[in-house]
Amino acid sequence: MYDGTSRPPLFSPARRHWSLRAAAAAVALSAALLTAGCGSSQDTAEDPKTTASSREGFPVTVDNCGVRTTYDSPPSRVVTIHQHPAELMLALGLKDRMVGTAFPDSAVLPELKTDYETIPELAKKEPSFETVLEAEPDLVYGGYGSAFAENEGRSREAFADAGIDTHLNREYCGEKRVTMRDTYDEIRTIGRIFGVSDRADKLVSDLRNRVDKATTAVKGEAEVPVFVYDSGDKAAFTAGGKSLGTELIRLAGGRNVFADLDDVFGDVSWEQVVDRRPEVIAIYDYAGAGSVEQKKEFLLSQPALADVPAVRNERFVVLPLTATLVGIRSAYAVEDLARGLHPESFR
Repeated sequence: MYDGTSRPPLFSPARRHWSLRAAAAAVALSAALLTAGCGSSQDTAEDPKTTASSREGFPVTVDNCGVRTTYDSPPSRVVTIHQHPAELMLALGLKDRMVGTAFPDSAVLPELKTDYETIPELAKKEPSFETVLEAEPDLVYGGYGSAFAENEGRSREAFADAGIDTHLNREYCGEKRVTMRDTYDEIRTIGRIFGVSDRADKLVSDLRNRVDKATTAVKGEAEVPVFVYDSGDKAAFTAGGKSLGTELIRLAGGRNVFADLDDVFGDVSWEQVVDRRPEVIAIYDYAGAGSVEQKKEFLLSQPALADVPAVRNERFVVLPLTATLVGIRSAYAVEDLARGLHPESFR
């Protein structure tokens, strides 16, 4: 059963899931951390105005998934693991604070693509602990819980022992159902950590307006039953009631047919899919899970699914995985879903 920490492959039940550096490398890291401090760096120290401005409102203390961190000044060397934290930082104009990214899930938003490509990519998947250390970060920002997988040596404690702060996307704190409020709160928290609360407030306002336009367009329309297909062949791996995807579907004028699944993601039987008769299937698209066309072909080739309305009518909506997570794309996903569920409202 999926543990909510990483992404699964398409046709397998297996789920994606330390050693310290040598003494000489540790000494080098310590020297670098003394230079970087708790957020000041050579990049910002040369501009007294920037330094003075960035320190206003500090120190900032953040409680994140049970880890309490006090930032005396904004972090200056950040590694993001997974794509949605990277896009969030770029949307806040923090490219100059980023020294490494890892694990891109899908194509980057067009307006962020140029900036994203200027940042070194440390790994196609989660990087090793040693690889992250080599980038000499003062903060590691993870998207899925697997960013800080203890069995792979990347626990938050390991980074803390190396003098590096960590932040985990709140979706993977595992406490409750995730909603759009979590998206807005995450943006504001990152804004506070980096001393750019004004930018965060503006971004939240822009995203709220995007969501409001979509929900207004489908107001009064009948709810459309939606099945989320992430992956799987023997069983269907789908979004449960605690996932942000369930709320995105609701805002778009739909109803997740597995909203009663008490988890962010989980496996359900194909018999259950047939019984719940979804009218639309939302396909999650991300690297390493098979193409969208492969997923469609699989669904359309199954005799047991032939009478499911969504399959019979070939009604599919494709969403990048990053658009269904706590990050800036979730507002875009509401509009894409609304157009797919109620196309007549947008003509």
